[in-house]
Amino acid sequence: MNIQKRSREDIAKMIAEDIPDGSYVNLGIGLPTNIAKYLPEDKEIFLHSENGILAFGPPPILGKEDPDLINAGKELVTLLDGGCFMHHGDSFDIMRGGHLDICVLGAFQVAMNGDLANWHTGNVDDVPAVGGAMDLAVGAKRIFVCMEHVTKQGNAKIVNQLTYPITGEQCVDRIYTDLCIIEIKEQQAYVIEIVDGLSFAELQQLTACLLIDQRSHLN
Repeated sequence: MNIQKRSREDIAKMIAEDIPDGSYVNLGIGLPTNIAKYLPEDKEIFLHSENGILAFGPPPILGKEDPDLINAGKELVTLLDGGCFMHHGDSFDIMRGGHLDICVLGAFQVAMNGDLANWHTGNVDDVPAVGGAMDLAVGAKRIFVCMEHVTKQGNAKIVNQLTYPITGEQCVDRIYTDLCIIEIKEQQAYVIEIVDGLSFAELQQLTACLLIDQRSHLN
């Protein structure tokens, strides 16, 4: 059987479905911003962006763009009814004050204890891009990470210990990849879902830390 890897859009759709109604959510730059396109219409979810927007919506339709409505990644968005703008300092107060229920971030690496690395690879020629990542990592109540399971070179991105500069310690709660969903609990990595065509043993070979198969406990 062929492995049915998820596309980046598939990952975004899955996370959008998993966000509870009434949540205040920050979507990190890159893959996480795609989640705004797939939030269910029957849920009221308040999206926050660190550049000072609260309650924004999906990208605008062609011809309805407003250049003043952008998220932290400089992508065009829409503003929902009741949405608002705020000073940059107030926006970071939301992030640092524990007012966000969930933040979804991309990552270079995640360790099995929940440590996160997503702002710098440590290579001299790479440009660091910390933004608000450190504030979000420690300020949000839950951190979801979305990323490909391995690098383009085939190296594992879920590891025993980080080898890249750390963003936040023991902050990641759940990891969504193109191959599986992993819950981080008590400094252990519990697999709660795997894509079709991939066995648990094969997933373990693509992961640089011990995995625990939790799927049977969820059925």
